[in-house]
Amino acid sequence: MNKKLLTAPCGLDCFNCPTYKDNITKVPLFMKLLFSILVKVPLKELPCNGCRDEKGNCKFAKNKHCLTWDCTQEKGVTYCYECVDFPCKMLMPTKKGAHYPHNMKMYNLCRMKLIGVDKWTEEADEIRKHYFEGKFLVGKGPVLENDYPQ
Repeated sequence: MNKKLLTAPCGLDCFNCPTYKDNITKVPLFMKLLFSILVKVPLKELPCNGCRDEKGNCKFAKNKHCLTWDCTQEKGVTYCYECVDFPCKMLMPTKKGAHYPHNMKMYNLCRMKLIGVDKWTEEADEIRKHYFEGKFLVGKGPVLENDYPQ
């Protein structure tokens, strides 16, 4: 698996996504059905090949095509952090209506810029785990349950 090719320009780690074609077989059926209903995508169309292979056609975007993808193609960058306008409004998180982990995308892009994409792919699993399973503690950041202070 080439994790660099399975990372979207916006910093989402497709290789860790439960809807990525090689991961979806590990997802319980009830979760697939629930996700299918939430994103209004038929179950049989749910597996994704990853952003780069889909060429910006996103099953989960309202308009079915990713404008961030188009922007990176127009500007000739592989990842958003390479752009002179990074960070831009297209990556700004919102409190309501976000179905994607926007805060994680920005963190990923910043880490990629700081340590390089290859090194970032080594820590991406842990980042995702802390993002989805962690609890934010002021002054400490996201920690997993067994790391909570007593």
